Amino acid sequence: MAKYLLLKHYRGAPKGVNDVPMEQWTPDEVTAHLKYMQDFAKRLEATGEFVDGQALAPEGTFVRYDGEGRPPITDGPFAETKDLIAGWMTIDVDSYQRAVELAGELSAAPGAGGKPIHEWLELRPFLAEPPTVTE
Repeated sequence: MAKYLLLKHYRGAPKGVNDVPMEQWTPDEVTAHLKYMQDFAKRLEATGEFVDGQALAPEGTFVRYDGEGRPPITDGPFAETKDLIAGWMTIDVDSYQRAVELAGELSAAPGAGGKPIHEWLELRPFLAEPPTVTE
């Protein structure tokens, strides 16, 4: 089994076919989209392929260590994940091909007008165990 991260982007990927921002969807369209995502996750739980997934809030802050007791906090000027990533799902599958298949299916979640959004999802494998050096 290999773990993959499916990233749902706000922007940065090519435009989807049904490219209407979620804030312009009706409450019923948002509900249908979320139900699709939940049903997808439940189906993968049943097959043992679902690890975890979360939608992300639009707020976010960059923080770094800058000496004892002084973590600087900023809201820019960088591209921040709050501007780029809407949510993620981690899957644990037998092959890269299966990960691609599931990402393609998740891309068909409904959006405005109940039509599939055909959004681009970023598929990233988890880094495997680093090689062990022996003498």
